[in-house]
Amino acid sequence: MTVTTPAHAGETAGSTRGLPSLGPEGTRLLRLLDDTFESWGVTAGARPMTMPPLLPAADLAKLDYYDNFPHQAVLAAPLDLEGRLTTPFDGEHGQWPAAALEPAGLGLPSASCYAVYLDHRGTRVADDTLVTVCSWCFRKETHYEGMRRQLGFRMREIVAIGAREHAETHLGDFTARIQAFAAALDLPLRREAACDPFFDKGGSKALLQRLTPVKHEFLYEDLAIASVNTHRNFFGDRCDITLESTGGPAFTSCVAFGLERWLSALTRRHGGWQAATEAVLAANARLRADASGAAGPVI
Repeated sequence: MTVTTPAHAGETAGSTRGLPSLGPEGTRLLRLLDDTFESWGVTAGARPMTMPPLLPAADLAKLDYYDNFPHQAVLAAPLDLEGRLTTPFDGEHGQWPAAALEPAGLGLPSASCYAVYLDHRGTRVADDTLVTVCSWCFRKETHYEGMRRQLGFRMREIVAIGAREHAETHLGDFTARIQAFAAALDLPLRREAACDPFFDKGGSKALLQRLTPVKHEFLYEDLAIASVNTHRNFFGDRCDITLESTGGPAFTSCVAFGLERWLSALTRRHGGWQAATEAVLAANARLRADASGAAGPVI
């Protein structure tokens, strides 16, 4: 049996195009990680949901997505049945020319949470609403590298929608969960403030963001594998999500896990698929034992 080494983990024929495949060992570890992160959300009261892989480009545009993240944006368009006859497939470059496509009315989101906010558009929510989803996400990058940087990847998110205190507490609770999990895994993570431009450029909210970071990432070496993000009431305003208690706009926050990036970090740290899998199983068992013997909240 061939054992995949960390240097080759995820380095399949599609790796340089950002579309690597996973064999049985990698698939098992990915499912184990996703089950772990999903269980954290469910234990906290999150409703598991499944979101569509594509979103209307018009909806993403209303969230300023194409203004804030044009460098990451990936769009989908059907073939123009007449245009393809005059502008055929470019075999030399392996692509359809734009003239052979209909206008791109669909976007491939770069994060799982966009679909959650759009799904709750125009609704009134409880102050302590939680949702967890795992979706395919897509990002155009300057280059692709194994499991570290991909065109298409899976992201598990646990999303809070509700009162300001609920959104803030959500991030504090899950920061502690991530740190405890990393310690049990013997996976040294560095927490750093980052910046996502969720707010209008040049406005008071943009200034507030610069003064108070809205995003913190957890990095293994130079790779961000998880993040905690607050959006304040941006998505509540844009999607008309209101609170049952006050009728005001909901606040939102999310915790995100890039599953393939976790695979990269764990195999680099522990030496291969089997050792990484055993480390996750042992960490989960340790945290369950610690929680069962503690008077505090379950981690």
